[in-house]
Amino acid sequence: MTTTTYDERLTVPLRWWVQGVMFVATLWLAVVVAMPPLWAWSVTVAALGLLALSFAAYGSARVTVADGVFRAGTARIEAAYLGRAEPLDEEATRRTAGVEANARAYLLLRPYLKRAVRVEIDDPADPTPYWLVSTRHPEGLAETLNLLPR
Repeated sequence: MTTTTYDERLTVPLRWWVQGVMFVATLWLAVVVAMPPLWAWSVTVAALGLLALSFAAYGSARVTVADGVFRAGTARIEAAYLGRAEPLDEEATRRTAGVEANARAYLLLRPYLKRAVRVEIDDPADPTPYWLVSTRHPEGLAETLNLLPR
């Protein structure tokens, strides 16, 4: 039995979908005057399909805490190796991912999510000093991680 205490999917925002569809509409307008209609529609449908697949794949990353395991994207770590989790505001996230970044840190960042959680790693065998994970709910994720038994 899996006990999930936190689960979030980092889906792309609606505005990306709207802008993408408008780009495909612009593409259709450009190719419909230069190609036969069947080719124009084929190019448009292919571009729309590629757009949908790209956004679905990019937004499929999950952040979960379940059964004492923290998962962020494809990475996972047992709670026993987690240190303190700190919710970061927009400015702190920008600094931690930029000028104060450690090259060995694990990053799961999305440009449309401005806030993140910084989780210290307390594993002497792991050279990763911390994980920096984008989230829509940094306070909730940090609280969940800090409450895990170690």
